[in-house]
Amino acid sequence: MVARGDRLAQLGLAPGDRVLVQVAGDRLGGRALDLLGRREVGEALGEVDRVVLHRQAGHLADHRLGERAGARGGVDLRHGADASGWAPRSGSGEDARVLAEITAAVRRREVAARELVERALARTEAANPELNAVVALRVDAALEEADALDGRIARGEDPGPLAGVPFLVKDIEDLAGLPTTHGSLLFAQAAPAERDGLVPRRLRAAGAIPVGKTNCPELATDGFTDNLVFGATRNPWAPAWSPGGSSGGSAAAVAAGMAPVATATDGGGSIRIPAAFCGLLGLKPTNGLIGRDPIPAWIDLSTDGPFATTVADLRLLLSVEAGPVPGDPSALPRWDPGPGGRPGRVLAAPRFAPWGPLPEVVAEALDRALEVTERILGSSVERIRPEELFASGNPDLDWFVLATTEHVGQLGRDFVEANLDRLHPTTRTFLEQGLSTTLDAYLEVRRRRFDYVRELDDLLGPDGVLLTPTLAAEGWSAEGVMPGAGEPGLPAEVYNTAVQNLTGHPAISIPAGVLPNGVPFGFQATGPRFRDDLLLDLAEAWERAEPWPQVAPAFEPFWP
Repeated sequence: MVARGDRLAQLGLAPGDRVLVQVAGDRLGGRALDLLGRREVGEALGEVDRVVLHRQAGHLADHRLGERAGARGGVDLRHGADASGWAPRSGSGEDARVLAEITAAVRRREVAARELVERALARTEAANPELNAVVALRVDAALEEADALDGRIARGEDPGPLAGVPFLVKDIEDLAGLPTTHGSLLFAQAAPAERDGLVPRRLRAAGAIPVGKTNCPELATDGFTDNLVFGATRNPWAPAWSPGGSSGGSAAAVAAGMAPVATATDGGGSIRIPAAFCGLLGLKPTNGLIGRDPIPAWIDLSTDGPFATTVADLRLLLSVEAGPVPGDPSALPRWDPGPGGRPGRVLAAPRFAPWGPLPEVVAEALDRALEVTERILGSSVERIRPEELFASGNPDLDWFVLATTEHVGQLGRDFVEANLDRLHPTTRTFLEQGLSTTLDAYLEVRRRRFDYVRELDDLLGPDGVLLTPTLAAEGWSAEGVMPGAGEPGLPAEVYNTAVQNLTGHPAISIPAGVLPNGVPFGFQATGPRFRDDLLLDLAEAWERAEPWPQVAPAFEPFWP
């Protein structure tokens, strides 16, 4: 049945409008996909049950009325839609509080913690063969803990703010009963951990239930997630591409709806990189806000932090994870990054160091994100050049000096030299740089770090934010190969994420569309130290104005 012009008018549509198609209440059901795959959308309109404008929730059927199905244009980052399938689907929004809804249902005994754990296990079993995000499960133990929590609730107890929420743990963090392999042949035969690491311990204390561990690059040293023990993790949005790293397994699992929470660490972007590529929020908090136990390999660079699909969930997870810990000399007194108001000065730059122009699709996506930010804030964004940021040196390169040298120090020089041949090629290159660094060169960077902190403090002042793309690249393969390259390895210029670990400033990656390759685009806001509140408020304003999906298009949200 051909859709006539009056049919278009009746639906409030015109040629060129993007539409969501729902068949018999099933979001983008198989019948609609089949129709759109072999007919013009104008012909299909007469056979679908209803058409919803792209601002409504649902999967995006990425076709224009009157055009042949499958035609694609360039990057399109309009509200709720783009050429690669971006549209809110049970997505975020003003009152999106997924974790609070889950725990409220558990407390009211509308859903049992056992049911949630079973759901996480079933989702993982279904999605993991394609994505390889989860490397170990604790089935019996998780179900027993869920039953115990359900029993506590039946007795009138309150298990905590994350009651019954299943979560996964990145495989560089200890989870009692499972080995911590670090994705490395060097630790593949490790004995099961005897106790939880700090953040898993705090999540458990809040009522959450660990169900397994997620993949990471070897020793968490790379921006893609592949290793010689478990292999490569794939992006649920675009499986040929990487979810990023080093918390790529955690991000892929959340973006595929395997579990609503997964732990992450960030020593040079390892939360923000996979958050950007998987369409999630990812916060690297002010260094010291979350205590560290055990001591990280990168002594002053690394911190834990949360992924989330909504800002309310990000705030909740941060409130659970934050706080000092005995033995951490850099831990800060606990404070609540509550509402902080609007940022004052809003700056934007393509990069943190003068590496050259951005790839065209990334530059276009950044321009769009800045336009939206100006609309949200009602004020202009001041663009600055990378050359104006740091006069004292190149912080991207200096980060590598500290990270590689400190990692060799943590493992032991003799141990590293004896095991170079057992390392993933990119891990070997990383550690070889640390082996070659002299004490004088290391100490020079340690001193220069103070200059970088002062320069960024002066630039941002008490309430400024600096906006950049999270990554200066459209992505790389699941195995870490850049487009056009022949072997794994990511150049320093693709990262906009190391500076904040060097200086301690908080930074957040916010979902802002999808690029033509199908990989989400994230833009990053960096704020003054101790002003995590500014970043959370900015992300919340974005969430209201430009809501994003909870999960990748081929997957169902974990809740409801």
